[in-house]
This record gives sequence, C-alpha cells and structure tokens, in this order.
Amino acid sequence: MLSQQASCWHQRLGLLAAACIASAVNAPLILAQTSPNPAVYRGLDADQFMKTWLVLGPLPVFESDARPQDLEAQKKAFATDFLTQHAGEAGIRPRAGLAHTITGKEHQWQLVESKSDVVNLMPHEGPKDFAIAYAWAEIELPESRPALLGLGSDDAVKVWLNGKLVHENWTARGVVKDDDLVRVDLEKGTNRLLLKIQNQQGPWGFVCRLVRPGALAEKLVTAAMRSDLDAIKLALANGADANARHNGLTALQAARIQGDQELADFLIANGADTNAPMPAPEAVIDARLRETALGESSGVVALAAREGKILFEKGYGYASLELGVPATPQTRFRIGSITKQFTAAAILRLQEQGKLSVTDKLAKFIPDYPRGEEVTLHHLLTHTSGIHSYTSKPNFLETAPLAVKPEDLIQSFKDDPYDFSPGEKYLYNNSGFFLLGYIVAKVSGQSYAAFLRQEFFEPLGMTNTGVHEASAILKHEATGYSCSGGELRKALNWDMSRAGGAGALYSTVEDLFRWNEAVFGGKVLSDASLKAAFTPVVTKEDTESAGQKETGYGYGWAVGKTRGLRTIEHGGGLHGFLSYLLRFPEQKFTVVVLANASDPPPNLVPSSLAQEIARLYLWREMKPRAVPRVATSVNPATYDALVGRYDYGNAILTVTKDGNRLFAQLAGQPKFEIFPKSETEFFWKVVEAEVTFVKNEKGDVTKAIHRQGGQTITAAKLADVAIAKVDPALYDAYVGKYNYGGAVATVTKEGNRLFVQLTGQPKMEVFPKSETEFFWQVVNAKVTFVKDETGKVVKAIHEQAGRKIDAPKIE
Repeated sequence: MLSQQASCWHQRLGLLAAACIASAVNAPLILAQTSPNPAVYRGLDADQFMKTWLVLGPLPVFESDARPQDLEAQKKAFATDFLTQHAGEAGIRPRAGLAHTITGKEHQWQLVESKSDVVNLMPHEGPKDFAIAYAWAEIELPESRPALLGLGSDDAVKVWLNGKLVHENWTARGVVKDDDLVRVDLEKGTNRLLLKIQNQQGPWGFVCRLVRPGALAEKLVTAAMRSDLDAIKLALANGADANARHNGLTALQAARIQGDQELADFLIANGADTNAPMPAPEAVIDARLRETALGESSGVVALAAREGKILFEKGYGYASLELGVPATPQTRFRIGSITKQFTAAAILRLQEQGKLSVTDKLAKFIPDYPRGEEVTLHHLLTHTSGIHSYTSKPNFLETAPLAVKPEDLIQSFKDDPYDFSPGEKYLYNNSGFFLLGYIVAKVSGQSYAAFLRQEFFEPLGMTNTGVHEASAILKHEATGYSCSGGELRKALNWDMSRAGGAGALYSTVEDLFRWNEAVFGGKVLSDASLKAAFTPVVTKEDTESAGQKETGYGYGWAVGKTRGLRTIEHGGGLHGFLSYLLRFPEQKFTVVVLANASDPPPNLVPSSLAQEIARLYLWREMKPRAVPRVATSVNPATYDALVGRYDYGNAILTVTKDGNRLFAQLAGQPKFEIFPKSETEFFWKVVEAEVTFVKNEKGDVTKAIHRQGGQTITAAKLADVAIAKVDPALYDAYVGKYNYGGAVATVTKEGNRLFVQLTGQPKMEVFPKSETEFFWQVVNAKVTFVKDETGKVVKAIHEQAGRKIDAPKIE
C-alpha cells in the first residue's frame, strides 16, 4: 500500500518528469504596503513571477462524497460562480479577511506569499482533491499597454481581467510555466486580476507572470526539445522569433537534435534559418544547468566522456544549502540503485573465481529460506525471483533511518508471501539484491564493503567510492534534500545498512566514469560474464524469445535503445538522492549525473538530463525519432472499454474518458491526456512513453503494457469496485491509530470522507466497499475494520499483494 519503493524503475518510469513546476526566479516583488489589498504590484516587470496573492479556498467541488469519474459535476463546479455573495466573479474586489459563506461553510480571503515561482495551494486546510481556489491580485501601471500573460496551472484555470473573462482552459495537467499564453490589454491605473484554479487529484498550484520576448524563445526551444508542435504553434502565434535562441539553441537545432524531421520541416516553413551555427554541446549543457540550478538550489553534477576522454564535467547548485557548500565534481553522493551493478559484478567475480554459480539455489546460502530451492542467484540478479521487496513493506519508511544487521533485515522479509513464482515475471525488487550483498560477504569471507574495495575500488583508483556508513565522517559529502511545493527541505536520512547490496554505495562522477571505462574496457569481468550481465532476462510471461529480446534487465544493468543506439544503464533513487549512469557501448560514450534532491527541483531529474546530454553529443549518429502521430480515424466510442484501473505494482494507473479524449494518471502524478496510434495503442506527448491495451478472446481489456526508456511493465486491469452507500456517521468509530508493526496508520474523518496516513507517507482517501471494508483508488489495497462483541473497533486488517497485516487499534 502506501509504501514508496525506492527503486530506479520508478525514477525511470516517472511520467511526471515532463510535467514539472516552474524554475526558481529570485526577482523581488514590488508591493504596495499601504493598500488595503496587500496583493498589489506597482510597475510589474515582464518575466516577474507573481508570488503574492489573496487566495480563497479550498472550496469542495462535490457537496458530499467525491465522485472522481463524475466529470459533468466537476465541469458544473468550474462553471459555477461561487462569489455571488460579494458581486460575483466579474465584480469581486476582495480584501484580506473578507468572508464568503459557500455550501454552508465560511471561507475567508487570505494573503499567500509564495517563496517560489509556483503558488502552492496544497498547504491550506480543507479538501485537496476536487477543490477550487480563487486567487486575486492588482497591477498598477502608469500607462496602458498590451501584454502577454503566461499561465501554468494544475489543473483547470479561468482568468478575469478588470471583470472580463479573458481565458478559460478546462484541462488536466501539472504546473508548467507559460503553458497558456493570453493576450491582454492592461489599463492605466489599477488592473484587477482574478484566477480560478480547479484541482482534480494530486498536486495543486499555479504560476503567473507577464511574459517578455525572451521567454517566448525559451518556450519555443523547449517545445522543440519535447517535439510539442502545439506549443510551438502557440509561441509563434504570439510573436516568438523562429530563429531566437535559448541556452544557445534555436528551435530548429533542438528539433534536429531530437531527430524530429517533421517538426524541423515545419519550423523551416515558418522562417527558421537552416544555416545557423550549431553551438558546442558543452556550452548548451552549461547554460541549461546554470539556468536550472539558479539561486539556492540543490546540487547536480554532470560528466560526459567519449573514448576515455572527459568532454564535460561541472557541478551546479549546492551540496549543502545550510553551509553554502557548492556541488563540484569532487562531491560524494549516495548513488542508490547504481549499487546493483557493483553487487552483480561481485557475484560474477566470485563465479569466475569458482566460489559460486549463478545457477546456485538460494537455499545453498540460506538453508531455511522459504522456497529457497526454487530461487537461483540468476533470479535474484534479474528481479525475477518473486520475493517481495522489503522497501515496499508498510513500515519501511519508519525503520529506514535505523541501523540494522543484515541477518535481522533478511529475517524481517523472509517469511513474506512471494509476489509470484520464481521465473514467472519481472518485478523490480530490492530484497533480491540485498540478499546478493549478503551472499557476497558470506562466500568471500569478507564484509561486502571490504570485498568491493579489494576487488574493484582500490585496483581501479576509485578513491571516492565506498559503502556509506552513518558513523563515518565523509569529506565532500552531499546532504540529501526533497523539493516540495517549490521549497527544499532535508530529506529522510536513511541508515544505509538498510540498503546493503541494493543501494548502499556513495561515489562521485569521476569515480563512476572510471568504473564504466574499466567495465567496458574488460578490466572488471570476462567477456563471458559481461555477455551474461548485458543479456535481457526472458520470463515465462514474455512472449519474445531470448534471441529477439533486445531490451530489458540483465544482471544489475538495464539494456535499452535510444533512437537506434544500444544503451547499458542504471539509475538510483532514495530519499534525498537521484543518480544515473549511462553508457553507449558502441560509441564508447558515458554520461554520469548525480543530484542531492528527491523529489527533485524542476528539470533536475538525472535520468532525463543524462539522455538530454547524450543527444547533444550523439544526435548525428542516432536514427530519426519515430514521433507518434494521432490516428484521427479512431472512434472515441472505443475508449469506453479502456477506462479503468491498471495495477503498476506500487501504484495504479487510472484511465478516464472526458468527452472524446482519453486521460491516464499514475498515482501521485498529474493526469495527462494520451493519444491514439490505433484503437489499442496510445502515447503520451509530455514524455516518450506508450501503452498498449490488451484484449482477451471475448474482447475484454485484461491488461496494459507500458513501454518507456527501453523498459516494459505489464499491468493487469483491476476489477471495478463500486463505492458503497454508507452512512458517514459510521466512520467515527474507525478514527484513531493502528499499529502496523513499526509504523502507525492514522485514520481521520474529514466531513463525509475517510482518510488513512501511514507514518512518513501522504494522507490518502479510502472508499467504502461495505460498512467495514474500504479500498484505495491509488494502489491495489484494502482495509477491513474489525469489531469485538461489544461493537468496539479493535483492529484493522490490511490486504495487499497477497499478504495480510493485522493492525491493532492503539488509540
């Protein structure tokens, strides 16, 4: 349920990667302190983000229980004027403290001053999902002038200027600056600006500014990098220069780097210069990262190299914000799941030494491990063992900061039911690699750390790499942060004994470059070992044969393709840290990106940055991008069969239909429209990802196959669960705290809705299946409240992924 698996798979999958909030700009606002309305801007400059507003809300969309599928009710709320008590949306002139009585509850306008460009609406009291907020500001100008208003919103937005509705966009999306461009005429004197932002589910906020011409260039080039033709047309229609540069690139150059010839032809037809000089990749990377890591930003360090020669190496932002220590190539970052390739290499080295075999059974090393005679080291190396990942257990985040002995951690998950039988399917799994790290120590007669140091780090000169120990003082160590609502906070600090062979290493970009050069130069493993490590696993679930499967997971490395070029790569992610190590073996090209924030600030996602850097150097050698185009012949009536929930393992993908459009939302991420290639094949525009819906012989959709970044995930379609009609008065008995064995689940009631929050995790709504059974819509889990003979609730039974947790009520 509710657990957040720290795996590189979910970092790689991240549909959210292309739906980031705006970048930080630290220009001060000019506020009129004497005005009764403190949200007044005098002489607002172009590109100045409006961070101070009067805000009213949240106002619930639904008067009773939330009905996520009821789009008509949501649109009705969007069309409803909630401000009629004080002159309505067109006539309102609010002040701080002005109260409205809406659906029987009083709401007051409050001053909100955002520290970031994005005004985060989540912290306010009340409902967060299916809610509305109004935001008001005044702009005072000495003269009238035309202007371009740049807006980004999560989700739908309306805009009134001086009482006139000037913009309306019913949409589902994340906050991206200047997503909407609105031509307005600002008057001399006071200009009254009112926004209405309606959230569906997940994050909630907006960003607003007056756009300068240079920002249009940024939008144009950024859209070209995403192959977003609609955004390019919008920028050009609003006066963008087809030959303007951003971070050194023109839009045409960006389209060529992306391999999108159709987009390039469109730009040429609209005046793009085909002979503009192409900037050096190093200059583009430097400009891109200087812009992104502006101000008090967490750190990111990037390195690119070819044929053993470093082409680019530089750090940006801060390794420690508190101490003002900048991030540099010498900064040591925790690298999370990149550790897995070191663990895999250690197993293969031991096999080369004749001390074990990848065909050995787990029972050989841990005799009492349940079903240990069915599991081989090969299964553990390829995430096909079916052993449940301990980082997915409900109490994991509660225990993550605490030191643990390997034997005790293994004992904590060894009796968990298997997710599936060994070899049946692939599911990213930290338990398997923790077990492998334990086996390395047991077979070698040394600690895991000592074996890696002796066999790899010292011979290769990797002096800045090792197993992280909480008690050790580590020079040049980065502090881990999390970016939430535009603010950076210190992240949960793991004791890395909890990660072991699955993710306990720290390193630098230079040491990981040395590692890649040694691995692909034959200095670490034999050719036979490397061939095995770089061969994608084939499971019983796969329909492809071993000879046909070119992408997937090998032994601690992921094998993929980028526009025709083979890649061997791995990412890492844990609280406070993200990492990516990417190799194009035939081109002898390496990219390393390390960062000390997870969740990361906008546009500082290492996996995306690594791919972006690779394209800047290798685009001429890559095949043209196969840009999917919308199949206009597909009848939207066929979408009805696709609507539903799909089990992605640690999250659910919810597919909904709105009119003639289809949307997909992975739990915890914004909702995005998906577009048809055929009746069963769909793609995202915000990120390079596709999904195929599979039907059985009866024509019923049974599963979805998601493909992204060379990886594939198969997600079974879940049966529809009806929300029962239950008297919300019954919820009072369920409110309280429940012991989940090291973690605590807090159950609360808000109005007629019930919520559950596990220690260290977000609060999530649960929905009634009956008077005592409730289920989550964001993950495939349910909870049953159990009463004793007196009718008192004494415990909750949590069911998820084939396992049950008895959770006694403790208060």
